[in-house]
Amino acid sequence: MIDLARFFEAVVGQSPSLGEFFAEGAEIIWPSTEERFGVENYVKVNCAYPGDWTGKIVKVLTGEPLVMVAKVEAKDHSYSAHVVSFITPHGDKIARLEEYWSEDGVAPDWRQELLHKGV
Repeated sequence: MIDLARFFEAVVGQSPSLGEFFAEGAEIIWPSTEERFGVENYVKVNCAYPGDWTGKIVKVLTGEPLVMVAKVEAKDHSYSAHVVSFITPHGDKIARLEEYWSEDGVAPDWRQELLHKGV
């Protein structure tokens, strides 16, 4: 089983050891920006991302693929986002990672009146 807590900690900590969570030949896909990475370039991108980060896992759904929902936030509180990760395991490693990132924000004015407060 993949240790998702350690994996997520390596992601937000921008750890060069992030590559050890992936199987040989693993593929990382960010469909929103049409980016595809091998493990080496994914680790480079993650480690080079500007800023210092923190975050927490919000939810994990077991099955195949695993689904992990997490919140990521800049330590200076200037930016936050939620990410939904679809993780295809190969033993205790990640064979495929497909992620969808969504910047956190306030609902637009035209939807404000439709919001259910406290739900």
